[in-house]
Amino acid sequence: MAESHTPQQNQLLANLPATEYMRISPYLELVRMPPGKVLCESGDELHYAYFPTTGIVSLLYITVDGASAEVAVVGNEGIVGVPLFMGGGTMPNQAVVRSAGYAYRLRGHLLLQEFRRQGGGRYSTLHNLLLRYTQALITQMAQTAVCNRHHLIDQQLCRWLLLSLDRLSNNELTITHSSIADMLGVRREGITEAARKLQQAGLINYYRGHITVLDRQGLEARVCECYQVVKTEFDRLLPPCKLLISPDSNRTFQVDSNKIKQDTPNPADWIIPSKLPVQKNQSPVSVVSSIGKAKWHA
Repeated sequence: MAESHTPQQNQLLANLPATEYMRISPYLELVRMPPGKVLCESGDELHYAYFPTTGIVSLLYITVDGASAEVAVVGNEGIVGVPLFMGGGTMPNQAVVRSAGYAYRLRGHLLLQEFRRQGGGRYSTLHNLLLRYTQALITQMAQTAVCNRHHLIDQQLCRWLLLSLDRLSNNELTITHSSIADMLGVRREGITEAARKLQQAGLINYYRGHITVLDRQGLEARVCECYQVVKTEFDRLLPPCKLLISPDSNRTFQVDSNKIKQDTPNPADWIIPSKLPVQKNQSPVSVVSSIGKAKWHA
């Protein structure tokens, strides 16, 4: 079965009111993101903003001697292209696809146009969402710097794995120890030893570039405080609202974290952005959601 895609798989786009979403949706272009694809180099002028849906993008700082370190990750909770609306126009770091998937891209001038739009003396919802996201991203960058400087490699690896899981629809990652070491700015041998400890503890399984997380709670028990600081800030700043899209894409229903605002037809016939399993005869009366996750209550 072919994988279905919808812009509402991205947290920012899913939180737009219908009027704003309908203004930009015709210009959203689905693009494939293979691993290793460079979306932009440091210093490049930005022409597009990317809203990941199923992939993960690493923001990397590259030193003059070629060494690299990951300063942040962007998944279905965010956007690649913050300088477009913050006024910089160029990226201070490299944006490279870390986990294969898809994204929707929007031309920079269209994003800026919507960002600047005002109505009734107020800025658009997109404007406010992007500013809050930027604050959360700054928190992630700052906490990453603290973590890389003060915490053990084992803890850094747990943080890295948990941040990745929050942005994926499953518990598997395809990546080598060498690539993780480059992102964390440490020696490969250190990552190999840290991964070995986690595997011996039954928390992960690693085999030939494939990592499967077996015990998320175990990782959370081992990770430093940096992961929770970042997660708490994202949860605080970005609302958990979702949009349900009808199969013919002619009707949308906005859902908040506690209740559904309008009765829907059979949920099995609807596209649900988080791709959750919904029973055929299940009637949703509430939706409880968090970044990248949601839960139906019959």
